[in-house]
Amino acid sequence: MKITVLCGGEGPEREVSLRSGAAVSAALSGQGHEVVCADIQRKNDIFSLFGDGRGGFAFIALHGGWGEDGTLQAALEMMGVPFSGSGHSACALAMDKTASKALFRWKGIDVPKGIEVCRGTTTREIMESSRLPSILGKSGKLVVKPCCSGSTVGVSILEGTDLLGEALQEAFRFDPRALVEEFIPGRELTVTVQEENGIPSCLPVIEIQPSMGFYDYASKYTPGASEYIVPSPLSEFVHRRVEKASLEAHTSLGCLAYSRVDLRLGDDGFPVVLEVNTVPGMTATSLVPKAAAAAGISFGSFLDRVVENSLRSGRP
Repeated sequence: MKITVLCGGEGPEREVSLRSGAAVSAALSGQGHEVVCADIQRKNDIFSLFGDGRGGFAFIALHGGWGEDGTLQAALEMMGVPFSGSGHSACALAMDKTASKALFRWKGIDVPKGIEVCRGTTTREIMESSRLPSILGKSGKLVVKPCCSGSTVGVSILEGTDLLGEALQEAFRFDPRALVEEFIPGRELTVTVQEENGIPSCLPVIEIQPSMGFYDYASKYTPGASEYIVPSPLSEFVHRRVEKASLEAHTSLGCLAYSRVDLRLGDDGFPVVLEVNTVPGMTATSLVPKAAAAAGISFGSFLDRVVENSLRSGRP
């Protein structure tokens, strides 16, 4: 099959995207596909790549921004180009953490307590919010993050509220909206959801233990900066809870073919969904390839399944 791997972009995740694109291209070539790796630096580039029926199948490895927020997916849908993963509406909802968490709450999926803050809101206004005490909770910690970003870009974890203003400024560098959320003490987990003929299932649960601080950008993409326990040593009961929450998050958004669900496992043994990634990383340190390997699935075979099940989704 002719496959064009789309990677690069122009946002803060560009370098990671290029690495994902190179890894995906090599693996799909190893599966016998005719692969072109395309560094997409502007949105308009896709029209020249796929005009007049050229380009074949599009495998999306563009992380964050318009590569993951539904913009690229909508353009490909309108052009009639088959592509990997979820459609534009699921991507748009997943990228917007306020919207996705509102949907999850409505569906009965546990998420952190939080408030959305727009650029221009003062720290004093947030401090005077009646919801802040419940967000601080027993831990006394806060998580501040952009509403629409990935790879932990612009995220801060605070002890108390003294540095809230600085944390908001950092988040607003990447998005005019930010989330101020409760910190969930416990364990960092991630679950890759894959579909076969439209039926989702979970690959082995991964537990992440960063060597320093929290699981930030450096911990994600620096070899040796984090320890990954696959599968996570969970009791059967807790494991079922984690899988159930992951599958519900995936299906609630209307995701297709595959996704990666990030969670915190609270000290009470209940999972809390943080976000769903519709275009997860595919680098040498990325989580999806690790989960596939733990299930006995080679990286190339996993990508083949993504392509096949994306084509079966009924899209062009």
